[in-house]
Amino acid sequence: MSETTSENNKIIELVSQYIDLSVTPFNKPERTVVKVDKRDPMYGGNGIVFLLQMFDEGELTNNRIGAYMVFFNKGDEAGFHTHGTRNEEELYIVMHGEGEYSEMTKKEGIIRKKTIKKGSITAMSGEGFHSLINTTDEVLIVFVITTNNPK
Repeated sequence: MSETTSENNKIIELVSQYIDLSVTPFNKPERTVVKVDKRDPMYGGNGIVFLLQMFDEGELTNNRIGAYMVFFNKGDEAGFHTHGTRNEEELYIVMHGEGEYSEMTKKEGIIRKKTIKKGSITAMSGEGFHSLINTTDEVLIVFVITTNNPK
C-alpha cells in the first residue's frame, strides 16, 4: 500500500468517526468516497484541507463538486477565492465542528464574518469571494455543493 493510499484511508477512517460517508446514487450500488484530494495550501490559506469527493467527475448534471471539506486542525483554512469567473454557485453545509466563514463582494471589499457550526449553511454566488477557517481544536467537516450554470 502506498503512503498516499495509507494517508487517504486514515483520513476516511477519521472522518467516519463523525459522519456516515455512504452515498446511494440513483439506480446504482451504495458506495463511499471516490477520491481524496489533499490541498496544501487551499487557495493560499494556512494548513491542509482535504476534499473527500463523493461523486465522479460528470456524474451529476451541472455539478462540479459534491465533497466533504475536512479541516483537522485549528487554523486550517480555505483561503479567499471566487467561483463567479466559472459561473458557479457554492453551498457549505456544516456537518461537524465550528469555524468562521468570511465573504466579500470584491477582492478588496469589506469582509463580512460569520461563526458557523453544525447545521449552518452558507451560499456564495456571483463574483463574490469567500473563505473558511477551523477555529477550534475539533475537526471541522463541511459538505460542499458547487453547481455551475453553463451559458
